[in-house]
Amino acid sequence: MNKGESSRMGTEKVPRLMLQLAAPSVLAQLINILYNIVDRMYIGHIPNVGAMALTGLGISAPLVLIIAAFSLFVGGGGAPLAAIALGRNDKAEAEKILSNGATLLTLMAIILTVVFLIIKEPLLYLFGASEITFPYANEYSSIYIMGTLFVQYALGLNLFITSQGKTRRAMLAVLIGALSNIVLDPIFIFGFGMGVSGAAIATVISQALSALYVVRFLTSDRSTIRIRKKYLKPDWALIKRIISLGVSPFVMQATESAIVVVFNNGLLKFGGDLYVGSMAIMQSVMQLLTVPVSGFTQGVQPIISYNFGAEKYDRVRETVRYALIITVATTASYFLLVLLGPGIFAKVFTSDKELLNLVSGLLPIYMGGMWLFGVQMSAQMYFVGTGQAKKSLFIALLRKVIILIPLALFLPRFFGVMGIYYAEPIADMTSATTAGFLLYFTIKNLPKDISNKPIS
Repeated sequence: MNKGESSRMGTEKVPRLMLQLAAPSVLAQLINILYNIVDRMYIGHIPNVGAMALTGLGISAPLVLIIAAFSLFVGGGGAPLAAIALGRNDKAEAEKILSNGATLLTLMAIILTVVFLIIKEPLLYLFGASEITFPYANEYSSIYIMGTLFVQYALGLNLFITSQGKTRRAMLAVLIGALSNIVLDPIFIFGFGMGVSGAAIATVISQALSALYVVRFLTSDRSTIRIRKKYLKPDWALIKRIISLGVSPFVMQATESAIVVVFNNGLLKFGGDLYVGSMAIMQSVMQLLTVPVSGFTQGVQPIISYNFGAEKYDRVRETVRYALIITVATTASYFLLVLLGPGIFAKVFTSDKELLNLVSGLLPIYMGGMWLFGVQMSAQMYFVGTGQAKKSLFIALLRKVIILIPLALFLPRFFGVMGIYYAEPIADMTSATTAGFLLYFTIKNLPKDISNKPIS
């Protein structure tokens, strides 16, 4: 961030600044979710087998999340370290971190590919596959696993582009993959009649194109830091630093996989394959809300960080206030749309009447706590932005690990399959309320502004 940009953080009107910083971030997040959403949209409409094929894809979701999570070991840990090195004008150190990150991603991709190909069958049954849905899950996963290297590069290395402040380049890398997937999915699924295999092939090709762009950029003179051959040899002390910092984002992503596993197994046990398919749709509908809101908070977070460091606490409070208004208004409006027309959302993903009716009836229940979820997103934004990552991690773990997973295991004993759908809104409202109180008392204890403090 140059001096002019720094000054703008502390002087420009907060609403205008929020719009300028958040818009590209929201767009990038929306583009990023198109991979899974588009696959599910097309697969769900495959004639005759769409419902079961969609269920198979839902069963494959934990595997997809785990592969993505490993990319965060490097991207989530290495990119901030590279940015810090650049801030110290130590370009050589930044390039060493980037190059070692590329090596680590390559090694992890090879290991993950071999291991997952060996254990994929028991793994998919663990994730909730049945004899009926296993062939679809296996068909998709087998091909997707072969593209693990592309996923690691496309996701893990792209964060090193963002760390340079080149957000448009990073967004372009995502856009290349997402648009390719949109175009290739119908060609392979319907045009070539390849069904689920076609969706997987289209996704792997799209990830490969995105990865190619990222690697070409990071080896070109357009990048501030470049992958250098001389730095590719593993520096295990440096890799340890990268992994240590990347553990937190890895855990956050990996817990999403754990939730899907618990849900799928419970739904299969108490409901059946159709209920597993319904969850694949409902989680996609929820992503359409949570991912853009997450993009907004990520874009706004630097405003809080800068002004907190500059001890301009009034601007911090103002930013949090506007963020709360925008996020809660967004989540509440989205919930209202779901409440008024759940069938509209369901029809995007399936034309199967039985699955359509099931999702239409259960979606308002499943999304019942999302109207308040903007509070939690804003609280996490504040705590990360002010360097209180432990509080942010606690709130996330409170919702997912401490409340949601135990409820999903416990409630079905009393409510049958409906207990799993009840678990989500209970966890959402409890964690959002807790986050709200924690945010309120933290903001309340902020000191008053130091008058006439100069902005550096």
